[in-house]
Amino acid sequence: MKLPFSLLLLYSTIFSLSHHCIARGGLRSSVSSGFNTSGGARHARHLFEDHQTQSQTSTLDRARGYMTNSDLEMAIKDFGRRCSNISRIYSIGKSVNGVPLWVIEISDKPGEEEAEPAFKYIGNVHGDEPVGRELLMFLANWLCDNYLKDPLATLIVENIHLHVLPSLNPDGFSLRKRNNVNDIDLNRDFPDQFFPINENEDARQPETRAVMNWMREIKFTASATLHGGALVANYPWDGTQDKRTNYYGCPDDDTYRFMASIYSQSHHNMSTSTEFPGGITNGAAWYPIYGGMQDWNYIYAGCFELTLEVSDDKWPKAAELPVLWKYNKMSMLNLVASLVKRGVHGRIFSSVDGRPLPGYITIKGINYTVTAGKRFGNYHRILVPRKRYEVIASMPGYKSKNTSIWLDEGLMTVDFILDPEVAVKGAVLLNIRIRGNHSVGIKRTAV
Repeated sequence: MKLPFSLLLLYSTIFSLSHHCIARGGLRSSVSSGFNTSGGARHARHLFEDHQTQSQTSTLDRARGYMTNSDLEMAIKDFGRRCSNISRIYSIGKSVNGVPLWVIEISDKPGEEEAEPAFKYIGNVHGDEPVGRELLMFLANWLCDNYLKDPLATLIVENIHLHVLPSLNPDGFSLRKRNNVNDIDLNRDFPDQFFPINENEDARQPETRAVMNWMREIKFTASATLHGGALVANYPWDGTQDKRTNYYGCPDDDTYRFMASIYSQSHHNMSTSTEFPGGITNGAAWYPIYGGMQDWNYIYAGCFELTLEVSDDKWPKAAELPVLWKYNKMSMLNLVASLVKRGVHGRIFSSVDGRPLPGYITIKGINYTVTAGKRFGNYHRILVPRKRYEVIASMPGYKSKNTSIWLDEGLMTVDFILDPEVAVKGAVLLNIRIRGNHSVGIKRTAV
């Protein structure tokens, strides 16, 4: 007889010490990295499992009820037809075996470049962690079904460009194994800040190169990858210079803790974890990895990425998927929506002719630079609320400007108008004027 879900939770807690699986790490890192990352790793509980090891469960049984790669492709294309008014389907490349890496873009203006922030979700980075690919299809369909009906769905569709890649590793999924078909861990295949690994782009896996090229084409503000094997929101840094397991925060440590807490506190029970206080963890404090996607996003792509472990069991029975969607739904939605509910946003203009400038935004005391968009001069800076910040805008050939703000719980818009280092006769001067905590008016005066 199948046990009630509540009893499964109770039993899994009792037997948690005897049922382990490694989450974002592995028994070894990828061939190209050469680092063993299993030492000191804490292991996860199986909250949904009927107390049998994976070796006792056939791969066929585990896969039953999950979409095959063909099913997933069909579901994505069906979504594109059904929700064509708010979506665009495209591929960022192919896997080693030639499976297209399909992406769903969700927006009221899909495919159009706007001054709005962009967010991406990536699932199935590890082939034997398929929950993410299913949850991302749940997410896409919920947004389509509830657009113009639910205020949160409408907020996301009309103010954010959301890009969803359900499966980065379709080959590994077909093989029911962690790595891709070349036996490379895709979450160890990116350039690393501490060690000279994965520096030859031609030697990287096609799935890795596809993500890197994707990031060059689209300026993402934030991102998250969905993994399985634990229940926690993981944030940078993922590694340490001495390869020891200890807390190693990035310059935006406070911001990342805030972002991770949005996910964990919106989750059914992630924030109540006894293993990870508040349901969040610094990656290096959990166990160091090298060549990871998360740190690369922050360093090289200007994108704030989290690694989300969304299920204690890497491959739970398909019957558990609706429950997992229920548990993660508000977390997934609130994390995306936070881009336009909080933080400092705005544009940078030239006082000479009013054209947008692809300048830079820095925050005093935080050693990190956000680059504004080329077309609109737009920037989106995620920050912890209820603090005072000094925001600095700069651009080569222009005088930098700064302003002190108090960032409350809501979003603040601050536009900057920069003067050239050499005065231009007959220029049109644009003066900045902050109005409250939510908007900025631009007053044009002839000079």
